[in-house]
Amino acid sequence: MKFTPHLLLCLFLGLGVTSCVSNKKFNAMQANMQSELDVANKQLGKCGEDLNNYMSQLNACEIEKAKLEAELSKSDNALKIREEQITDLKEQRDKQLSQVGDLTVLSQSANENIKETLSQLESKDKYIQLLQAAKTKADSINLALAVNLKGVLKQGIDDEDVEIKVDKTVVFINLSDKMLYQSGSSKLTSRAEEVLGKIAQIIQSRPELEVMIEGYTDNVPIKNSCIDDNWDLSVKRATSVVRVLQTKYEVDPNRLIAAGRGEYNTLASNDTAEGRATNRRTRIIIMPKLNQFYDLLNPNEAAAAGE
Repeated sequence: MKFTPHLLLCLFLGLGVTSCVSNKKFNAMQANMQSELDVANKQLGKCGEDLNNYMSQLNACEIEKAKLEAELSKSDNALKIREEQITDLKEQRDKQLSQVGDLTVLSQSANENIKETLSQLESKDKYIQLLQAAKTKADSINLALAVNLKGVLKQGIDDEDVEIKVDKTVVFINLSDKMLYQSGSSKLTSRAEEVLGKIAQIIQSRPELEVMIEGYTDNVPIKNSCIDDNWDLSVKRATSVVRVLQTKYEVDPNRLIAAGRGEYNTLASNDTAEGRATNRRTRIIIMPKLNQFYDLLNPNEAAAAGE
């Protein structure tokens, strides 16, 4: 095949045109790709920022998760404790319900006795009032008895030798040993018999009363052919007084009681002469008969005493 100059020229022109067109497309494509690359780079940068934000949020979430897990564990423990408390409360409730049931059973029988109990209390209240009235009467009698004794004994007797007191339900007379006995002996003096005669007058005027004579000593030991010790001396002194009241002044012996207290139940210290002198004494106690006292426990007798 032969190429003519005209043909060759056309061929070269065609190739040149084709080359120009391809370069334009290439440049256009290159520019377009660069633009897309820039957009992609921007998007990639934004993705990186988003990724950092997401990582920060993830860390915060992890921290929050750990905190919530700790709170959940604490709540679980609290819940467990609460459940145990509820269980205990249920057991206590069941126990209390059982007790209430028992109390209900008991209260049924108790309610049946309430009226009877109130009635008994009312009768006891009346009885107590009667006893109080009887005691008031006894107190009045004792006061009058003490006044009479003081009136009878005041003549010829020093105050330091005799003491009259009212103690609860009895009247007692403390007599010093120097007035009643010879020293270290149970033998009575003449003055003692005079005093006992006056006391006997009051005793005889009160046949409803009993008389107890108690002998006391100090703590100085004594022993001789007639006396073994202070116990013996105190008893002998008490019986000496009882014998005079019975034999000389005819007081009913059924109303007389002799007792020895020895060196005990002191009124003062035995360390001084004055204290020992105070403790050496004889006590005459005038009191209701025991059967009269026990009669006060009988409502009928108490009513009579209160009249």
